[in-house]
Amino acid sequence: MAPTSEFDPQRVRAITLDLDDTLWPIWPTITRAEGVLQQWLDDHVPATGALGRDKGTLREVRNQMQTLRPDLAHDLSALRRESIRLLLQRAGDDPALAETAFEVFFAERQRVELFDDALPALTFLSSRFPVVALSNGNADVRRVGLGEHFRASISAREFGVGKPDVRIFHAAAAAAGVSAEQVLHIGDDAHLDGVGALNAGMQLAWVNRADHPWEHAPLQPHLTVSDLMALCQAFG
Repeated sequence: MAPTSEFDPQRVRAITLDLDDTLWPIWPTITRAEGVLQQWLDDHVPATGALGRDKGTLREVRNQMQTLRPDLAHDLSALRRESIRLLLQRAGDDPALAETAFEVFFAERQRVELFDDALPALTFLSSRFPVVALSNGNADVRRVGLGEHFRASISAREFGVGKPDVRIFHAAAAAAGVSAEQVLHIGDDAHLDGVGALNAGMQLAWVNRADHPWEHAPLQPHLTVSDLMALCQAFG
């Protein structure tokens, strides 16, 4: 644990907490969920399944979705579902199957494998403070099985803007019933979590599991930790 700005645990009245790559590694989860989706497409709509195995087609569909639906930029679920719909249409299959196909993906996306330190730390923090999940992703803390530890959950999809916009951090503080200055935000992404939280007036605990350099001077995290239990120890 390395203090890089003065951390004041006495100021902390609530916690906001990133999910993906803070409580669990995200890419193994996404890779597995995409594999389950691909198998479903192969089994039920093989023409779409064949398109889904073409990386060039997938890239083209995703680019087209970003152009056609910029309004969905902060809604990863809708982007995924509508990309599936577009793939079905291209293959000549029923686009209405996008709803079922997305649910296959989404159910698997909620099957996360927590970092070893995640549950003990979450238990520690939630016993002492209201904890609000704050994510640009589409994990559901209830479906993941961690709902009991959270006072509330705010996502970019629901709020309409994502991190690092200070408005979503302020909304999370409000959901916890405190001011931003009374919040400790915990997250792994130096820009989305770090810069966003600091600009919002929160204290920041940067979870730096891979020993990345901090590249956002003069802003500095209040704590830099390699795991969440080191963070818990900072409270004494």
